[in-house]
Amino acid sequence: MNPAANLAFVGPMGAGKTTLGKRVAAALGLRFVDVDQQLEELTGARVPVIFDCEGEAGFRARETALIAQLCQQRGVLVATGGGAVLDPENRRRLHESAFVVHLHVGVDGQLARLARDRSRPLLACADRREKLQALAAQREPLYAQVADLRHEASGGRPDAVARRLAAIISAQWQRADTHAAA
Repeated sequence: MNPAANLAFVGPMGAGKTTLGKRVAAALGLRFVDVDQQLEELTGARVPVIFDCEGEAGFRARETALIAQLCQQRGVLVATGGGAVLDPENRRRLHESAFVVHLHVGVDGQLARLARDRSRPLLACADRREKLQALAAQREPLYAQVADLRHEASGGRPDAVARRLAAIISAQWQRADTHAAA
């Protein structure tokens, strides 16, 4: 068990980090923060625009700074971007401050969920399957490295999956005091 004041969801795009995260946070009485959405609010620009203006490196620097801030808080469920685990500091911070849940979904599941989504800068390519396979090969070992729990995020309606996941987390997460410094 990882006694921690926060939860963090990691996993590939389309795994349900935001969809399930909102529901699990509500079930467990946590504040929900989606890193990508928070960055958009802070910058006033959508993620694809940040990528266009600053490149992936600029986006990742912003992401890392925000994750550092969120990891200092308590009682938060942080839904990271799919590539957040690429930075060793993000992995360290998440591991030290959160019970980390790896939401897994296979490439076929990702393709189905992201079929109409044109807002993903890394999927602005000719062969989405090939790109998702390459990202999985690079990132899956990092998700596994940082995770306290791996959960298959496919199969079922989001409400039912979130209820099951909240119950599993409740059974495995030794929650640290969330009322200390906020």
